[in-house]
Amino acid sequence: MLRALLRALRRRWDSYKYRFVPWVALNLRRKRRTIRYVPESSQDKIITDEDVFATLLKVFKALFINDFSRQTHILAILPEIKCKYLELLLTVELERSTVNSCNHQSQRLFSPEEVLFNTLGFSITRDRSSLVSAGTGVFVTKGFVPKGTVVSMYPGTVYRKYEPIFFQSLGNPFIFRCIDGVLIDGNDKGLSRAVYRSCSRRDQLGPFQMSDVSWLTAALQNPLAVGQYVNNCSHDKAANVCYQEFDVPGSFPVELKQYLPNIVYSHAIQSHLRCVVLVTLRDIKQGEELFSNYFTVVK
Repeated sequence: MLRALLRALRRRWDSYKYRFVPWVALNLRRKRRTIRYVPESSQDKIITDEDVFATLLKVFKALFINDFSRQTHILAILPEIKCKYLELLLTVELERSTVNSCNHQSQRLFSPEEVLFNTLGFSITRDRSSLVSAGTGVFVTKGFVPKGTVVSMYPGTVYRKYEPIFFQSLGNPFIFRCIDGVLIDGNDKGLSRAVYRSCSRRDQLGPFQMSDVSWLTAALQNPLAVGQYVNNCSHDKAANVCYQEFDVPGSFPVELKQYLPNIVYSHAIQSHLRCVVLVTLRDIKQGEELFSNYFTVVK
């Protein structure tokens, strides 16, 4: 009984210690392999914001086209959106009809993972991590990911420095801290889950969803929204991806916001939505697990 209790406490400590300031301070020097230094917060970019924006638009447009029949409520209000995507839609339908005629199969929708593969050349999924006692990890299940590619997103509720997150943080290993102190709660269970759902319903504008809630379930609508399950690197496993902050511009297409896996906790101050993406530090092959840096330290 005592051993089981000690093991449970050890597991809880292992998941919490990276947010415990004294432990972080004591371990910075001897864990240099897990640290990425940047000159200043404004230079914490592996790729440009324009590249991140272009990648998200490319994937989200492909998801929107793939699920075009489910967008009738949006098209009824804004028919110009249909005209906007008409050329892409015709191209996709032509490709599908060609594949179906060759395979003698009925027409079907692609899964989100297949859409990701067809768009960026790879697919990812959650599975048991190769690290002992690490639980769930994220793997490249198909294709090849070149260096400097957005490979996943960190979903969750976005909190400003002054906003309450105490109760949500209890026993929660999924809270990501940005360089400027903004927090993203990527926990898909318990109170964190309820808060995200509530904020999502609050921000919905008629048929327009301002965020993606599918990452709270097993059926992901946005296949990139698994970044909270990317494990930290170890001395045996070097980091192959790195976190990069990205503020969604106001020009982001309203019809594609349904795929954004983040939402702000409060609208007290008008600002852009903060997202965090994971960008590859090297080429990653099929079957590899994604590992991130523990910390980003501003010199």
